[in-house]
This record gives sequence, structure tokens and C-alpha cells, in this order.
Amino acid sequence: MMDLTGLKEEVLQQARLAHIASKQLGVTSAEKKNQALLAMAEQLWERREGIFAANDLDVAEAREAGQSESRIDRLLLHEKRLEDMIQGLRQLMALPDPVGEVTESFTRADGLRIEQVRVPIGVIAMVYESRPNVTVDAAGLALKAGNAVILRGGKEALRTNRKLVDAMREGLTKSGLSAEAIQFINRTERDSVDILIQARGLVDLAIPRGGAGLIQRVVQHAQVPVIETGVGNCHVFVDEKANLEMATEVVLNAKTHRPSVCNAMETLLVHERVGPAWIRQIVAQLQERGVEIRGCDQTRLWLEQGGIGGNLPILPAREEDWEEEFLDLVLAIKVVKTLGEAIEHIDKYGTKHSEAIITDDVQAAETFMRRVDAAAVYHNASTRFTDGFEYGFGAEIGISTQKLHARGPMGLRELTSYKYLGRGTGQVRI
Repeated sequence: MMDLTGLKEEVLQQARLAHIASKQLGVTSAEKKNQALLAMAEQLWERREGIFAANDLDVAEAREAGQSESRIDRLLLHEKRLEDMIQGLRQLMALPDPVGEVTESFTRADGLRIEQVRVPIGVIAMVYESRPNVTVDAAGLALKAGNAVILRGGKEALRTNRKLVDAMREGLTKSGLSAEAIQFINRTERDSVDILIQARGLVDLAIPRGGAGLIQRVVQHAQVPVIETGVGNCHVFVDEKANLEMATEVVLNAKTHRPSVCNAMETLLVHERVGPAWIRQIVAQLQERGVEIRGCDQTRLWLEQGGIGGNLPILPAREEDWEEEFLDLVLAIKVVKTLGEAIEHIDKYGTKHSEAIITDDVQAAETFMRRVDAAAVYHNASTRFTDGFEYGFGAEIGISTQKLHARGPMGLRELTSYKYLGRGTGQVRI
């Protein structure tokens, strides 16, 4: 195994190369960056067989290691998912280049004109777990916003990520841009993360994307600015005046469409006046889809009275279940007495990611949407929409749950900063 000194020099050398490449990208035209994105997309498709072969090995190894099916789903890459990743790059090409945009301007009384102009951040360190789509999304977004990117993915996807990065670097070369603008940390040692996120002067921003442990490690150890992307303990609240047919569709989508992602629902809150009949119906449909239910006392009483459970017993919800991001076919259910109680529950246990209310009561909806503190709040819609692609951003580099600089799905604009340009005719300060 390489000693720590050797590992540090290897990671820092990659950061230096990215830093140099970022200077070129910062002044590259939108047309040239779009050509690079197109070339990256083409290379991903041309090299798809090698990418899928590498992914097969990663998936097989994950299964041998006893990884859960939800984790394997996040790792799995097939033709449709690769096509979606490529489509994300092509969608980025159609979006306006944020670099150089004048966001504010004013002219002083002495004629000095001040402009606030968007500029690239510089070098972005992306630290994430085993989701290959993040590799492509992060590289594409960083490039279009004029940034170099250093990718440090999870060990479970090492082979897949290596092939994806090779393809995209080849695309950069073919387009005439430096391949060094996309760096990949081809190491699995945890120390490589710390070295990367402490590279002040070379790395301008770190973005962790993954579970709570990964995010907290980066936040606690980083010596460069960090944008926290969210653990998603997301809730759907079914209000007493909900359209229950709509509620059924939203709940099933929010929980079972893709349970392994951060915008999936983890807790269902139900107003007590909705009553036992709908809870029995929705639980039966969830169980048909393989969802394990963990219910509060009232939920379990209503289900037992209705004969729901059988071979799939309803487990009692523990305190930690209200806090958990299951990322699996597991759902906690709680019956609440009021809208206020639902909001208080979300305030206590939510992670400020995505929350939803199902109701025909406009006033209740507005109260919920004003009072719930989250990056995305929905009325009569699934939490699954919190996604850069769904928002028209082309892709996303993460979903920020903090309040500084960026919040919610982060697209191109969130990957820029700004500077002020003063245009004068010889003005001096008196």
C-alpha cells in the first residue's frame, strides 16, 4: 500500500493539474464548452460496452459483499440509465452559459459603472458514494459553468467510474480542451478524501453527496468551503381535506418509484380525520409492492382492526425510525391530530430536503408551504420531483439542504460565484 506521503503527493498533483485547467476553462467560450459536452456524450456512447462490462464487475462484487438491493440499484448502470446521463449532457448544451452574465449593475453619480458578473468557482472537489450518474452529472455541470472537477467516488463503483471518466476525458481531448479539467481519484483510502478537502489554494469548493456519515466527515474535516447536500428524510402529509385518490397515487410514487434515492418519501403523516379505511387501503397497496411498514400506535391499532398484516406484520415505529433515511422499501407511518402537529414532526425529524402536503384546503397548503423549512416543499405533488433534471437544469451536482449560496437542486448558476467590474473614465475617490 502506498504510504501517506506518496498518496498525498498523488492527490495534490491532481489538484494542481485541475487548478491549471480551471484557468483555461474560466475563459473558454460557451460554444467551445458545448462542443466538449457533445464530444463527452459521444465518447460515453461509443465506449458503452466497456462501461457496462466494468459495471457488471462492480455489481457482482457488491452482491458478493452482501450489499442490499437498494444499494445495488444505485450502483447499477444499464443502457437506459446511460442514455439518461448522455441526455443530461445534451440538455446542458441547450442551457444558457451563466459565465459572464451581468446580474446587477448601477452607475454612480460620478459616472463610474459597477457590474456584478457571474464567474466560475474554480476547482470543485466532488466526494460521493456509489452512484455512477453523479460522475457524469458533476463533470458536465462543472465544465459548462467553467470549472474543473476532481471526482472521488465510492469504492463500490471504482471500475465503472474509471471507464466513465476515461470516456469523458477523451471527449475533452477531441474537442481541444484539456483532459486535466476532469480528475478522478483512483484510490480507495479514506485519507485521500481528507487530503483533497484540505487542499487550500488548489480546491475552491467541496461538495459531498451520499449518506449522513460521508457528509459529516467532509463537513468536519474540510479546510475548504463545503456545500452540504442532503440526507433525505422526506415526508408526505395527507391532510384531512385531501383528495384520497390523489393521495394514494402520490404516496405510492414517492415511496416505491425509486426508494433508494434521497427524494423518496421515508415517513407518511396522516391526519386522524382521514380515518382507518384509507390507511388500510394504502398499507395494503404498499405491502403488495414489498414495503415494510413501521407504524405508530394508532396506525397499528387501525391496521390490526382491519386485519391488515398477515405474513407482513406491521412493526412498531421506534424513535429512530422517525429520524431514518431508509433508502429502501421501508416506510414509517404516523397519525397526527392537526396540521400543526405534522409541521412540528417535520421540524423535529426532517432534514430540510423535500416535504409534501396533499390537500384541497388552499389555506392549509399555504400554511404548510410557508412554515415548513425545507429546500423543496410541494402541494399535491410527489417529493420525487426534487431533481435537477426534472427542474430543467440539465442535471444536478447535488441537492443542497443548507441556506448559504445554494439551496435545493444545484445546477449551473449554483456552480458560479460573482465578481464586481468597475468601468470608469478616470474617477478617483475623494
